[in-house]
Amino acid sequence: MHLSVVIPAFNEASLIERSLQSVALSIAANQKAGFTSEIIVVDNNSTDNTAELARQAGARVVFEPINQIGRARNAGAAQATGDWLLFLDADSLLNPELLADIVRVIESGQYVGCGSTLKMDGLPWWANVTLQIWTSTSILFRWAAGALIVSRRDAFQEVGGFDQDLYALDEIRLSKQLKQWGWRRNLHFTILTGHPLETSSRKVSLYSGWEIAGQILRIFILPKKTLQDKKHLAVWYDGRR
Repeated sequence: MHLSVVIPAFNEASLIERSLQSVALSIAANQKAGFTSEIIVVDNNSTDNTAELARQAGARVVFEPINQIGRARNAGAAQATGDWLLFLDADSLLNPELLADIVRVIESGQYVGCGSTLKMDGLPWWANVTLQIWTSTSILFRWAAGALIVSRRDAFQEVGGFDQDLYALDEIRLSKQLKQWGWRRNLHFTILTGHPLETSSRKVSLYSGWEIAGQILRIFILPKKTLQDKKHLAVWYDGRR
């Protein structure tokens, strides 16, 4: 098994080193015969030194000039050599136990891919409720959070990767496509719950509850118009860090 870890990154100089360290430590803790890996950071047109820091940490850096999360993930996948792809957000920390669960999923031969539940520290009550609602929805419908999604490479390629018509929630579209691809081959897509992925709660610090609620409401009311134009997705694309 050869695993490619793909990390899209836009102006993540403050977080990329810690994220890469978590990946390296998790891989080291799970080393075994026949398990190889590579780490690819996709510099999504950063204006800081994200790319330089990633190279210094030992990652291979790919450049994607168009600032779009799905396009960045696809750019990394196009350069990956693994038969399995693990997409991890740059503000998230992989842990050895979660990677061990992922390796078991892969080695079982019964899955097309997986996602993970999330852990965020320091959330206000309303954000914690929102996370709990998302967690229940993710497990029920088997929709992966964008912070971590794992896929067989052949399945990812055949379904067309992340939908570049979407500027957000493309991970849900991919989850649905992978489930359909797997169903035809008696393979499953699952959400791992044993060791949640630690991811940043910075959006809660950077945006007010009203701003986040307004963003979610607009997606519900005008999903196509909102998700296909990043000017309507400030929480993802206005560059606040």
